[in-house]
Amino acid sequence: MNADIKSAEEFKAHHPNLLEPVLIEEAIRRGEAQFAAGGALAADTGVHTGRSPKDKFTVRDASTEADVWWGNNAALTPEQFGMIRADFVDHAQRLELFSQDLFAGADPANQLKVRVFTEYAWHALFIRTMLRRPEPAELVDFVPDLTIVDLPSFRADPARHGVRGETIIAVDFTAGLVLIGNSSYAGEMKKSVFTTLNYLLPPRGIMPMHCSANVGPDGDAAIFFGLSGTGKTTLSADPTRILLGDDEHGWSDDGIFNFEGGCYAKTINLSAEAEPEIHATTRRFGTVLENVALDPATREPDFDDVSKTENGRCAYPIDFIPNASASGRAGHPRNVVMLTADAFGVMPPIARLTPAQAVYHFLSGYTAKVAGTEKGVTEPQATFSTCFGAPFMPRHPSEYGALLRSKIEAHGSECWLVNTGWTGGAYGTGKRMPINATRALLTAALNGSLRHVTFRTDPHFGFAVPTEVPGVDTALLDPRQTWADRDSYDRAAERLVTMFSDNFRAFEEHVGEDVLAVAPKAGPRG
Repeated sequence: MNADIKSAEEFKAHHPNLLEPVLIEEAIRRGEAQFAAGGALAADTGVHTGRSPKDKFTVRDASTEADVWWGNNAALTPEQFGMIRADFVDHAQRLELFSQDLFAGADPANQLKVRVFTEYAWHALFIRTMLRRPEPAELVDFVPDLTIVDLPSFRADPARHGVRGETIIAVDFTAGLVLIGNSSYAGEMKKSVFTTLNYLLPPRGIMPMHCSANVGPDGDAAIFFGLSGTGKTTLSADPTRILLGDDEHGWSDDGIFNFEGGCYAKTINLSAEAEPEIHATTRRFGTVLENVALDPATREPDFDDVSKTENGRCAYPIDFIPNASASGRAGHPRNVVMLTADAFGVMPPIARLTPAQAVYHFLSGYTAKVAGTEKGVTEPQATFSTCFGAPFMPRHPSEYGALLRSKIEAHGSECWLVNTGWTGGAYGTGKRMPINATRALLTAALNGSLRHVTFRTDPHFGFAVPTEVPGVDTALLDPRQTWADRDSYDRAAERLVTMFSDNFRAFEEHVGEDVLAVAPKAGPRG
């Protein structure tokens, strides 16, 4: 990728491009991590057990002024970033840094060269696991397009640096430099790469996507958009299809390609019975367990223990999954699936979308939090994260929405909305959508058999819902019929429609009349 950026030559590494066994030895020797039973490396991240989106800042300069969505991205002046950069350089000189030279992007024509400096050996192992590892010959003249410097011991000074607190993720697209301080959460590095690709790729006509992807036996690719907890990783890990990747992909004129070389799966309630392939990776040398509770005597992981966080993770090379793609590339997706976990119990388990409806739901990015998942959440709460990844979107959502629609229409992709949330009532009254029913409906969508069933039009959302699918309880297909109190369903549906309408006001002036026309409506449609 020909990004016009500056170098970050003032950062130096004592340990460049160490391989996995050496990085693991260093992490153990330095007391950063410990072995879990089975051989995985287990590390804790302290206070930060997830990303810190409120501490992420982007440099606002002549190059980014017109391109960045400043309503969603906090700004730094070039002078403020320069001061942070100087202080990072000064702090780094007191440390013994590791570095890794890696690729982001399985498509060589659209590949980003990334150099990552880390204070921790286990962070170097993590990012080496998550990105794509060059061959030795490709490292000889490696010149990075993007440099990331990750120093958990660095503390920002709000008064001096113009930021919110001691934690800082500072992004300078013009310089090709990301500075991460006061956070040991390794996912910040991974998402900094994704954020950069989300900025660089759209002008090239490439759609960057927060999605998983797999490929069927006939070469039919499918992508799965979804926020955390909707089943993006689980549903793409289908033993009958080839896994392309679990989180980040690009869609170019040649097809789709994985940005990464590894997977970063949530481990809460992970079991060998429900997700055998992912569970097996947690017992392999080379996997990183992040914030996973271990038995102090046996070092056995306890994936049901959420005392550290509900956001426990395992990071592993994608080839740890037996049916993973070696190339990370596939053709244009035949199916585009948008996942939601509707805790209000209103959405059907599957619906077919028109291109205009796909844009509406992509820009909405809906799912729901349930009681107990976060402090203060006592009933279901709607969550709208535009493009299914607002924290990683430097450009305005309408730019990504228009690009997605152009791809869908150019390649005739079929679009689906799949609800993996609740049925028979809201969270607390109803029950979670049976995973076997979700898999059966997805299989029918992906293999084309849903084209031959009868559909009805949902009265609130206007999309097409199948009335009968072989192997699936017909009652599940009409959510209203699963509620004991139909009037309560109607009230819940109207409430959710209002939430959608309120959220979408921010996008109304950026979309066409056909998208506005498919917006959900309260009451029966005429």
